[in-house]
Amino acid sequence: MAKKKRNAPVKRVETTDKPATLKDMLDPQVLAKLKETTESLKASEAQRLEQERQEREDARKAEQKRRDNDFEYLLEHSEMNWKNYK
Repeated sequence: MAKKKRNAPVKRVETTDKPATLKDMLDPQVLAKLKETTESLKASEAQRLEQERQEREDARKAEQKRRDNDFEYLLEHSEMNWKNYK
C-alpha cells in the first residue's frame, strides 16, 4: 500500500493596506495622556482596595479585643476540659 502524500498548508499572504485604527489616528500626546490617566486610575483603585482591607482588619482586631474582655464569650469558647488546669 502506498502512502498518501500530504500537501503542505498554503501560507496566507497578509495585505498591507489595513484600515486605520483609532490608535493610529490619535496624536501621541493624547495617547500618552490616556495611558497616564489609566495608570493613575489603577493606582487609586489599588490604594482604595488596600484601605478597605486595612479597615476590615482593624474592625476584626477591635472585635477580637472586645471579645477577649467578655467573660461570657470566653467561657462559651474555652476548652471544657478543666482537669488539664488543676
